[in-house]
Amino acid sequence: MKRTAIVTGANRGLGYATSEALAHRGYKVIMAMRHPEAAQVQLNELKRKDLDVVPLKLDVADERSIEAFCQHVIQNIGAVDVLINNAGIFIDTRGIGEASVFKTKASTIKETFATNTLGPFLLIQKLLPLMLDAGYGRVVNVSSGMGQLSEMGEGHPAYRISKTALNAVTKVFALEVQGKGDILINSVCPGWVKTAMGGEGATRSLQEGIQGILWAATLPQGGPNGGFFRDGKPLQW
Repeated sequence: MKRTAIVTGANRGLGYATSEALAHRGYKVIMAMRHPEAAQVQLNELKRKDLDVVPLKLDVADERSIEAFCQHVIQNIGAVDVLINNAGIFIDTRGIGEASVFKTKASTIKETFATNTLGPFLLIQKLLPLMLDAGYGRVVNVSSGMGQLSEMGEGHPAYRISKTALNAVTKVFALEVQGKGDILINSVCPGWVKTAMGGEGATRSLQEGIQGILWAATLPQGGPNGGFFRDGKPLQW
């Protein structure tokens, strides 16, 4: 039976590459994005490769959009085997000097938190029951080494705080489902990847960046639950 995966932020970068890779592995991939109509060229390319991908509108920063998306999935698809919370923003440098903790606006933290933390929290909360009913599920929260408390650095506080909080979301849900079927929930750091967010100076390719995501999305039964990983190797929180 074909498994179904949801990938958020699937219109470009890590989300697009992960969607394509999972589809090549035989998954039906729900490519969640804010503007599916603007990604028609990319979607047509995947269709030409005979890949089973379905675009679906989702704004992870909008609770009403999340509700509508989840209701559509529940009513029309009925099963979710893999949820990859990839959508994220990095807007600390949008304002002059705002990369400094002393210049960061509350609005920047709130906006970042809504997309990077609260959105994934709500998606897991609403879709995890489908996994519990089926007795199988893999949730991958795409986090960042910038959210590690063990190696916390200066600057970009909104992004750092949001990813630290996302790691807490991972841990809380993982403990909640421990022992309730073959369900594994983990955080993954893809590293510094050449994407629109990572920039040209990044040290890793898209294909290198998605390997850890794919690893966590396809873990065998008995795999790790509630951990933080890069390239399949544990990271300190």
